[in-house]
Amino acid sequence: MVKLKYIIAFLGLFSLSLTGICQTPTAMKPIKGGTMLPLYGLDSSKVWVDDFLLDEYPVTNQQYLDFVKNYPEWQKFNVKSIFADGNYLYNWRGNRQLGENMNPNSPITNVSWFAAKAFCACQDKRLPSVDEWELAAKANETKPNAENDSLFNQRIIESYETPNTYSKTVGSTYQNYWGVYDMHGLVWEWTSDFNSVLISGESRQDGDADRNLFCAGAAISASNLRDYAAFMRYAFRGSIKADYNIKNLGFRCARTN
Repeated sequence: MVKLKYIIAFLGLFSLSLTGICQTPTAMKPIKGGTMLPLYGLDSSKVWVDDFLLDEYPVTNQQYLDFVKNYPEWQKFNVKSIFADGNYLYNWRGNRQLGENMNPNSPITNVSWFAAKAFCACQDKRLPSVDEWELAAKANETKPNAENDSLFNQRIIESYETPNTYSKTVGSTYQNYWGVYDMHGLVWEWTSDFNSVLISGESRQDGDADRNLFCAGAAISASNLRDYAAFMRYAFRGSIKADYNIKNLGFRCARTN
């Protein structure tokens, strides 16, 4: 408990110190909010999502390199172990050097939730919530909500099966209805409350249900059983921790409108 309080306090102070002194912010696109039915929840109630802004592209290797040059505490060999495991910036050659053959314009990966949160804070931004990310990700090229489009869902699933998409240049997938690129088909992305699907109140009597989130059995509690692509995202979120650094997991920033 003491360790958790220390982490929360540190992040609160660190966010304040970062604001407004980062590199030029990435262009953002306005996302129209509204009601939506989450894939998972304690009941079948819809939730309200306010209007918000979302980065047009995922954060790139070059942008993150610029960030760590300004904030050496987030460099490969300087980061505190409570904020990142041993895979942090795994392919980098040094504190201020990308790895050999790394594309500066590919999405940054192998960064923890803590690191992603700090990066966004330096631009006076934040990570999107699960509901915000899912609302933006429902859009295809022509419709704000394509979740019932079988071809759209199939395309998402196929992109999950394509290897090494994290090495592609940002913007290499489609631009959706909101003007946002790469919501699917490039990398998985951190959200501020990525593990919220595992939280179900003070009682831990639902431990078995939590474990079901790691396998197909949990699909029985989904609000839309046809949306297997979204189910895969929730299963992935439920299997990671904030200090994990994964080679196909990146992020983009959001801002309250």
